[in-house]
Amino acid sequence: MELTAIEPRRHRMVQLFLDGEPAVKLDAVTAQEERLRVGMELDDEELHALLQKSDAARAKEKALYLLEHRPHAKRELERKLSRTVSEDAARAAADRMEELGLVDDEDYARRLAQELARKGYAAPRTAQELARRGIDRDLARAAAQEAVSDPGESLRALIARKYARRLGDEKGRRQTVAALQRLGYRWDEIRSALREFDALPEGDTD
Repeated sequence: MELTAIEPRRHRMVQLFLDGEPAVKLDAVTAQEERLRVGMELDDEELHALLQKSDAARAKEKALYLLEHRPHAKRELERKLSRTVSEDAARAAADRMEELGLVDDEDYARRLAQELARKGYAAPRTAQELARRGIDRDLARAAAQEAVSDPGESLRALIARKYARRLGDEKGRRQTVAALQRLGYRWDEIRSALREFDALPEGDTD
């Protein structure tokens, strides 16, 4: 097949035309490194190799871009990369980021669990969110339990800090219960914490 044209496209890509027909898109750097030029012949094997190299380069570039903005779990990063490159390229790029120390699921899980705990999330809800981000379920549970070591104390502190003013009427109380359930607390935990809070002398929320 003859390479009859190379045309620039958005996002630093180029479109290759083979025998006058649009064929594949490559990243511009790969096209330059491989010294592609109009008039050269490409067979299916060479074209496949070009696509693999381009995919790998794009996956690494995208991975670095994503990690510059915020940390990612390895599987989360792989899923995002696979939206624009092959699964093999996405997996290889995620592996490489892990080798470089730019992806660390254990550290990421611990930091995210602590952040969610500060926002008032219960341990089960925290673990659920970590798993949704691609963290292994066992690691997610361990990180969540470490971040929320005393669920009762965390719940009481959250009520005092954020919901105490709502507890004076039935509507506010129902809204508080609903909000706490969304954060992952069980009804029996909420009921116990509210009873303790009700038993405090007026004005004492310590």
